[in-house]
Amino acid sequence: MFQIDDQAQCEQGVLDALQTGYRLIDTAACYGNEAAVGRAIAKSGVDRHDIFISSKVWIQDSGYERTMASFQKTLDNLQTDYLDLYLIHMPYGDYYGSWRAMQDLYKAGKIRAIGVCNFLPDRLVDLIESFDIVPAINQIELHPFSQRHELRELMAKYRITPMAWAPFAEGQHNLFSDPTLTDIGAQYGKTAAQVTLRWLQQSDIVAIPKSVHLARIRQNFAIDDFALTQSDMDRIATLDTGKPLILDVATCKEAYRLHNISFVQ
Repeated sequence: MFQIDDQAQCEQGVLDALQTGYRLIDTAACYGNEAAVGRAIAKSGVDRHDIFISSKVWIQDSGYERTMASFQKTLDNLQTDYLDLYLIHMPYGDYYGSWRAMQDLYKAGKIRAIGVCNFLPDRLVDLIESFDIVPAINQIELHPFSQRHELRELMAKYRITPMAWAPFAEGQHNLFSDPTLTDIGAQYGKTAAQVTLRWLQQSDIVAIPKSVHLARIRQNFAIDDFALTQSDMDRIATLDTGKPLILDVATCKEAYRLHNISFVQ
């Protein structure tokens, strides 16, 4: 539930999603809406064990002890005693300490799976080689205009599942009216957004589309009644720009250095 600061709107959006049939809810400590997500889950009437809840530890809470404290606050906010997935939000700060804490929480049964966000090949391989547990997930910017082939190939080698944040590229490059995506969608009576989500699904990529509008929530859910052909997939492959459009992790690294946040080297 990224960029949804309005607590009531967030709560209603999650409730609408759960009533539509969604069972994966992704949030994060820094989104400031974990409590709203927790309230929606409690109101939904859906059994907790049928919902997959993912959250993240933010940079300022990196390190072993701070991650432990942040994790407990997340549990309290979400009104649950375990998480299905817990992620390091950014590859900055003492993420080694965070990973040690997350490994311990995983071994204690408090987390069903642990992973990372926005880790590029160098940081990802370093983490894998330094610890016992390989991340189950790497949540990254991934959409038709930034398909991240090199990173996905590395992740496949280690059996790390890609999870796509901003699957609609936050509307950049006019994704919702892109000629290729809309033309493909016209064959099936689907929108460019639905084609995008179906492309991700057929590429074995977990998508976490964001919306607080009931009609769009339902539309995003309705992608299991058609399938893209190989020709469709090949056409979408031509849209790749070969670079991220929203988050350049290397640039962010320099910005965080300026704010005196330490980095693991």
